[in-house]
Amino acid sequence: MLIKNFAWAFLLLLSNTFSISQEVEFIYNGFTGTNLTLDGLANIESNGLLRLTNDTLRMKGHAFHPSQIRFGRTTSSFSTTFVFAIIGEYLELSGHGMAFFISPTYNLSTAMHTQFLGLLNTQNQGNVTNHIFAIELDTINNSEFNDIDENHVGIDINSLQSSQSAPAGYYADNSGAFQNLSLKSHKEMQVWVEYESQETQITVTLSPIGKPKPRKPLLSYKFNLSTVLNDSMYVGFSSSTGGMHSSHYVLGWSFKLNGEAPSINPSNLPKLPRTTPKGRSKVLEIVIPFTSAAFILILVTFLFLFMKRRFRYAELLEDWEVEFGPHRFSYKDLYRATNGFKERNFLGSGGFGRVYKGVLPVSKLEVAVKRVSHKSSQGMKQFIAEVVSIGRLRHRNLVQLLGYCRRKGELLLVYDYMPNGSLDKYLYGEEKPTLNWIQRFKIIKGVASALLYLHEDWEQVVIHRDIKASNVLLDCDLNGRLGDFGLARLYDHGTDPQTTHVVGTMGYLAPELARIGTVTPLTDVYAFGAFLLEVVCSKRPIEPGARTILVDRVLEHWKCGSLADIVDPKLGQCYTVEEVEMVLKLGLLCSHPLPSARPSMRQAVQYLEGDAPLPELSAIYSNFSTVAVLQNEGFDSYALSYPSTMTSFSGLSGGR
Repeated sequence: MLIKNFAWAFLLLLSNTFSISQEVEFIYNGFTGTNLTLDGLANIESNGLLRLTNDTLRMKGHAFHPSQIRFGRTTSSFSTTFVFAIIGEYLELSGHGMAFFISPTYNLSTAMHTQFLGLLNTQNQGNVTNHIFAIELDTINNSEFNDIDENHVGIDINSLQSSQSAPAGYYADNSGAFQNLSLKSHKEMQVWVEYESQETQITVTLSPIGKPKPRKPLLSYKFNLSTVLNDSMYVGFSSSTGGMHSSHYVLGWSFKLNGEAPSINPSNLPKLPRTTPKGRSKVLEIVIPFTSAAFILILVTFLFLFMKRRFRYAELLEDWEVEFGPHRFSYKDLYRATNGFKERNFLGSGGFGRVYKGVLPVSKLEVAVKRVSHKSSQGMKQFIAEVVSIGRLRHRNLVQLLGYCRRKGELLLVYDYMPNGSLDKYLYGEEKPTLNWIQRFKIIKGVASALLYLHEDWEQVVIHRDIKASNVLLDCDLNGRLGDFGLARLYDHGTDPQTTHVVGTMGYLAPELARIGTVTPLTDVYAFGAFLLEVVCSKRPIEPGARTILVDRVLEHWKCGSLADIVDPKLGQCYTVEEVEMVLKLGLLCSHPLPSARPSMRQAVQYLEGDAPLPELSAIYSNFSTVAVLQNEGFDSYALSYPSTMTSFSGLSGGR
């Protein structure tokens, strides 16, 4: 019996011994000759740099340690440190960031190449079955993930919505003061990631390369990784480029299980590619005196020819514009990108300018360039400031404004190129295929999400002022993106917008604009309501020669219980009746003549997503007398032409 008990004890000890995680330690001072597992754009360059992405747009790259690491059923303590750098085409602009991660598999082929950093997609985002732990170094502010800013470090567990995050930086040991770091500064930085299993504590520390590890970590988060990680896992790096040209590099990496990762020697790391011009030779800086009249003549001739050529690309740049420099394109680049603004590059007229397709000469990025005329500099400083502010907007359903250029009497605005053109061509044009209801509903929800971001979720309130089908552009996946911010106005949250003259497009103008001339988020809501009716019915808010406007016609069909009769006949019967009727009713609610009766965009999004029931229209429109109620609200006779004679607004500015 004693021998039998001893045998059982020995087997139990042996079993526990094999359940303990293996001791693993490695260090890479550069990656020359290593056998990392690579996929996508990832590549080891000749000097030993691990390059996760290159200048290819909308791609991803992964690099893994070649073998799985056994963390154990109860995840063991581990420590890792690595040196990285993010280099974008522009110092202030970058693609999506990168991440160190631990995953049960190295097959991430289903991951998206945009805001998901090459790790997840819209279907598995947040699933506990992912078993993914990551430290993100993010250079984009994605509102859908509740990002804190466009330059942060985050701890991600099965999701790109960070469990904890902080602005990129470190705490100086001498003063304890927080020092900011720019992840896209083109400079090397070092990251330490540590997990203490007994305390279930995750810490992340960031520092410029060459500095000792700060005593105080940037992030400290208590979480038991045994609930996420499997017994054996892969470790590696991931990145994606999205719609911006940027490269993500790893210069060195070390890792240790149950101990402190080996120190990386900065002097042994490979060098980053040069991103700034080399300094001039001292010899070239010496002024050589002119020794002959012939040489002077040659020089003058050369300067004359050079200035003549330069005049062709002359730009208008005033001192106050220097602060907006990073968002400014050279006219020469835009001229070449559009082949001299030739007619074959002409896309159409939008707002108060003509739009041309272009391909930037260096980055090969496809862009849309709008040429806008301006005759005076009055208000131009404020306008440029607003252009640059709008250029900082980041949302998947907005057309990205990349920058601007001024030359003589015109202003040029540079946008992302949308290959499928504007929505109105699909609603009214014969050359485009018919959009089905699923596609239309996705576009509607996308535009609603963008407006919610503009009204409430960005650092300022942005009122678009020109929401309509022709200003909704479709990307390669037919996602709706709101564009043309030429009439947009910005103001701080909690303040009143300044009164301004009325601009916009007939049929989308809220009736109160004729009385007070002040735009508010609810005037955008009114235009959004007209847009909803337009998308469902494939009819313009005011049809040429029509005696009534679309909102009146839909209202009559609702009263008669025949909403299905006004739905676009091209949809046939291939739509969800409840969804279509809900959108039509929401359109009537948003385009109500009284601002107080309209919902906010947050409420509209909740209705569209099914998170809240739509109010009964009967309580809002039953026995509604437009003229009586408007008079009671103080509208003058100029506004009382609503709703059946909206053409009386022809005296207002707009009609674009």
